[in-house]
Amino acid sequence: MAKKKGTNSNPSSSKNSELPKPHPALKRLERLVGTWKLTGRTFDSRADNIRGKVTIEWLPGGFFLQLRVTIRMEGLEVQSLEIVGYDAKAKNFSANVFSNMDGAPAKYYWQVKGDRVTHWTKGSRYTGTFSKEGQMLSGGWRPEKGQKDTAGSAYDAVMTRVKVNKG
Repeated sequence: MAKKKGTNSNPSSSKNSELPKPHPALKRLERLVGTWKLTGRTFDSRADNIRGKVTIEWLPGGFFLQLRVTIRMEGLEVQSLEIVGYDAKAKNFSANVFSNMDGAPAKYYWQVKGDRVTHWTKGSRYTGTFSKEGQMLSGGWRPEKGQKDTAGSAYDAVMTRVKVNKG
C-alpha cells in the first residue's frame, strides 16, 4: 500500500507532527498587550497636541504581535498596522509597519528589557519606561544624532492602558 503524501502512518512518531512553538523571547513583549490611550506633545507645544489609540494583541499561534495604531498629530491622522516578530538569528524583534502615510512598509525594531522599552527605525528612536504597576508607558521619540527634529521624530508621549486584551 502506498503511503499518502503529507501523512504520517507511524502513530509513535507524533513528535515529528507537533506544531512549532513561539520563541521564548517573545514573552518579553507580553507587557505591551492591551488597548492603550495615547497622549503627547511636540516640543513646541505647551499642551497635549497628540492623541491616539493603540491596540496590541497576539496573532493566532503567538509568533507575531500586531499593533493597530491611530494617532492624530498636528492636523494629520496617521493609521498603521505593525507586525512584530522575533528573529532568532539576529536576536532582535523586527517589525514591518504599514501606514496610510507611505505605500511601502517601514522597517522598525523593538527591545523590551524589564521596565524599559526601545522602539526604533532609521532616523529616530523611542525610549520609554513602564510604570511600577505596568498600566502606563511614558517616553519619547528622538531623532538620531545628525537628524533634523520633526513632529514625527521629536515628541513625548504617555500610553495609558484602558483594556487588557487576552491573547
